[in-house]
Amino acid sequence: MQPGNAVAKEAQSHFHFPLCQNPIPSHSPPSIPLLLSLPPFPFSLSSPSSSSSSSSSSQWFSILRAAISKTDLLLGKSVHALIVTSGENPDRFLNNNLITMYSRCGSLSFAHLVTWNSILAGYALSADSEVENVKEGFRLFRLLRGSAVVTSRHTLAPVLKLCLLSGYVWASEAVHGYAVKIGLGWDVFVSGALVNIYSKFGRIREARVLFDCMEERDVVLWNVMLKACVEMGLYKEALCLFSSFHRSELHPDDVSVRCVLNAINNVGSDEGNRLAEQVKAYAIKLVLNHDHSDVFKWNKTLSEYLQAGENWAAVQCFINMIRSKVEYDSVTFVVILSAIAGANDLEMGQQVHGVALKSGFDFIVSVANSLINMYSKAGSLYFARKVFNYMKEMDLISWNSMISSCAQSSLKEEAVNLFIDLLRDGLRPDQFTITSVLRACSSFKEGSYLCKQIHVHAIKTGIIADSFVSTALIDVYSRSGNMKEAEFLFENKGEFDLASWNAMMFGYIMSNDSQKALNLFSLIHESGERADQITLATAAKASGCLVGLEQGMQIHNYVIKTGFDLDLCVSSGILVMYIKCGDMESAHMVFTQIPVPDDVAWTTMISGCVENGDEDRALSIYHQMRLSGVQPDEYTFATLVKASSCLTALEHGRQIQANVIKLGYALDPFVGTSLIDMYAKCGNIGDAYLLFQRMKLSNIALWNAMLIGLAQHGNAKEALNLFKAMESNGIEPDKVTFIGVLSACSHSGLISEAYEYFDSMSKKYGIKPEIEHYSRLVDALGRVGHVQEAEKLIGSMPFEATASMYIALLGACRVQGDTETGKRVTTQLLELEPSDSAAYVLLSNIYAAANQWDDVADARKMMARKKVKKDPGFSWIDVKNKVHLFVVDDRSHPQTDLIYDKVEDLIQRIREEGYVPDTDFTLLDVEE
Repeated sequence: MQPGNAVAKEAQSHFHFPLCQNPIPSHSPPSIPLLLSLPPFPFSLSSPSSSSSSSSSSQWFSILRAAISKTDLLLGKSVHALIVTSGENPDRFLNNNLITMYSRCGSLSFAHLVTWNSILAGYALSADSEVENVKEGFRLFRLLRGSAVVTSRHTLAPVLKLCLLSGYVWASEAVHGYAVKIGLGWDVFVSGALVNIYSKFGRIREARVLFDCMEERDVVLWNVMLKACVEMGLYKEALCLFSSFHRSELHPDDVSVRCVLNAINNVGSDEGNRLAEQVKAYAIKLVLNHDHSDVFKWNKTLSEYLQAGENWAAVQCFINMIRSKVEYDSVTFVVILSAIAGANDLEMGQQVHGVALKSGFDFIVSVANSLINMYSKAGSLYFARKVFNYMKEMDLISWNSMISSCAQSSLKEEAVNLFIDLLRDGLRPDQFTITSVLRACSSFKEGSYLCKQIHVHAIKTGIIADSFVSTALIDVYSRSGNMKEAEFLFENKGEFDLASWNAMMFGYIMSNDSQKALNLFSLIHESGERADQITLATAAKASGCLVGLEQGMQIHNYVIKTGFDLDLCVSSGILVMYIKCGDMESAHMVFTQIPVPDDVAWTTMISGCVENGDEDRALSIYHQMRLSGVQPDEYTFATLVKASSCLTALEHGRQIQANVIKLGYALDPFVGTSLIDMYAKCGNIGDAYLLFQRMKLSNIALWNAMLIGLAQHGNAKEALNLFKAMESNGIEPDKVTFIGVLSACSHSGLISEAYEYFDSMSKKYGIKPEIEHYSRLVDALGRVGHVQEAEKLIGSMPFEATASMYIALLGACRVQGDTETGKRVTTQLLELEPSDSAAYVLLSNIYAAANQWDDVADARKMMARKKVKKDPGFSWIDVKNKVHLFVVDDRSHPQTDLIYDKVEDLIQRIREEGYVPDTDFTLLDVEE
């Protein structure tokens, strides 16, 4: 139960009592106004079944009546003391007789104490169902503190219960301080209740200090401490405590044994087995398992299967246990649910859940926690949350399991909200809680802000010293680009922690500072510390980002030397490094040496081939992937479609689309966008549009692909209409959208529309134009002959022009015959790209078009002097899945003679049809 904020504020005000005042009040009765201010009873102080008859038959009643008739205060106090020490909860009738006795004997202060205790007990009893009664109980206790009534252990009992129900640690600490002040700090009842409260709030240190100093401890209290240690993950401390329990005059019971067996399962295989045998032997010796020896044997067998990783054997053992009609216990369910979680069998887990429900074990915290874990690992977070919501009692493990599950399932907001609820319930998060919620923050939009709040909380509670917590904070800060905070935490870590170094290396890569990541890797190596697979994969990634082939090869050699070359994570990292450095032969060698490549490794290799211009090999590797039995995913298909579009291999693209449909990725927006782009680039804009219409049109990338495809095909009107339809559908355009829109205007000569859309980017949509948008506008001006206006636009840009922009303008100068502008543009282009053959060829073509043949020769000589060579143009066709390549004067094709004969035949036929060659762009001073 968690009271609201109003209760919290009210309760806090009640506990601001002055502890320095005299704790022993005078024996004067309370004032009349104080008695009148007592709250009315909102409940009955006795159970419905209690009656005067049951009370009058009490063993204390006759003696108490004798004390009243004789006005014998000493006898009455003796009876009251016996009632208190017996632990019997006096009902209303007995309380009334105690009040009568004290009143008749002239001891009103004790009479009022009985009254106060009764009312406080009533509020504590009803606080489970009425939140307001917690507030009223605290208010009543404050009134009692201000009165002259002496406080006893029975006064503090209901108050401590209210503290536990309120969920506020500070309230319990305040009552504890008050108890110490009035001499009840080491009272067995009070200190025992405080041990229970501190344990439930996760304050193990405070609970243990109290527990160790208590003179009397019963079995229940030992079990409370044992359970608290196990739930907080202090397994070795729990075992030591059990040993002390055994050496005491008391003997552990079955609850103690089960609790310590839960701790043993987390210690370690060899040591754990030895300790488990000792504890079970001890249990048998004390006849703790008198009727349950069978369940101990079955549980032992289940645990052995689980520890050996034989999950299905454990499941079969549990089935045999059910058939043998052996009475199972909570340990049985904890073990079998762990085995099912390892086997990842949701259906079997649900059947075991049904057995737990039927037998009532689902309400035991450890069983419910195991159910949450099983459902989470099976990917059924809905059922995990349902179990969590129905738990009557939750411990920190329950919250941690749920928060971790949400974080791992990318439900980051849910994980953070659960963490807030945990704090509101008064529980103290441990290192596992903090690391789980920080994992959620790392992928959160407001993650950096939340991380700082959690960081402050970790500092206040002292948990920042935990290595897991500090490493998680470093990881979150580095992923969000806050490297200063990450570096501060990293530099203040005491001892070497490889996970922190890995997080820092990854953070530097994310912040585009890969050299620092490699520097850290060098420091790890120099310090003699051993790197793990994550370190090596991250170092390889850093080399790839720097395109540092030499550094990458050194890391590869180190990987082979340390024996990590067969690790899939490391091999994939080395593979990516070679691909980014353009060394595809080494990449292929690494790939072939991976024992069992997964879908990520196959996709990486295919993507690498496409990125390095080897689309044919990409398609070949895909066929090998299918033969190996590895299923492609959406990223594989998107990469393959890109390869087909680069080759303009329409048939290959269609075959890949068939596989996409067959494997259920037809509606994936990532794959759909690639297919639309492929059809557009292969010249089939109609199929691209049909595919576009079938997709869910909520993804901006789909609209952009279709719009750019229409623009590239010169369908300006359709492209601009699509842009309007996009707006009417509530899709907000981005910078890529406007590249398509401006391209459409450029291809169709719509200059005024181009300027209008260009201006609307910043004014209407808040998008700042980038170099690509200026380039499209320059191209549009050049295509309609506004060469000088395009040159002015380049000069007015807020950034330096690119070579491609000057090449487009130079092409426009050639078309318009603007020699002077062409010369200026060529000069600027050569300053940017002195070895670009396009500048020399275009300038030469401009001179040739103006019949300035001497200048043509000079341009060619300058090109030869600077050793600049023009790559020959080529074309290709795809016939029956085979690409045929054609280059000028190339006679390497096996059917060269037939091809040239056919070309001559075609030229002859078009001349007969009246074709006259256009000599405007003749580039040599010779006869046609």
